[in-house]
Amino acid sequence: MTEEAVNIHATAIVLGTCGFLFVGPSGAGKTAAALSCLAAARASGLFGALVSDDQVLISVRNGKLVARRPASIAGLAEIRGAGIVQVETIAAAVMDFAVQPVKSPFEPRLAPENEVFALPSGIFLPMLRLPFGEGLNSFEILRLILPQNSNFQGQ
Repeated sequence: MTEEAVNIHATAIVLGTCGFLFVGPSGAGKTAAALSCLAAARASGLFGALVSDDQVLISVRNGKLVARRPASIAGLAEIRGAGIVQVETIAAAVMDFAVQPVKSPFEPRLAPENEVFALPSGIFLPMLRLPFGEGLNSFEILRLILPQNSNFQGQ
């Protein structure tokens, strides 16, 4: 099955062998959390790369959700309050999870069970809520909250 790409407001990264689509409203911390995870993954010797920041072209290929970067922003990420920076990127990747960054106070205290993120294509990704902020290691928290059966290498 092949569908036309839809441009969504998100940040897509790959850590190890898993694709993560960071979602949420503007200012929610998508880029900050994603870049923090990338830096920590690389520091631990795990592969990590940005696919796209702010705009992600999503499509379904062979039943998998594929994220691509628009050519106009390839290799760029916006760090709120600092500006646009160059970041190592890859052109496309399969997305395995949606990640919603959450800041303190954490409401609800516990994430809903079996939460999913619905995409315009009609596909759903398992949703992970990722607490982030000063003093928190987003990458280590992400490793802890990933389902046991995920193909994340480096746990």
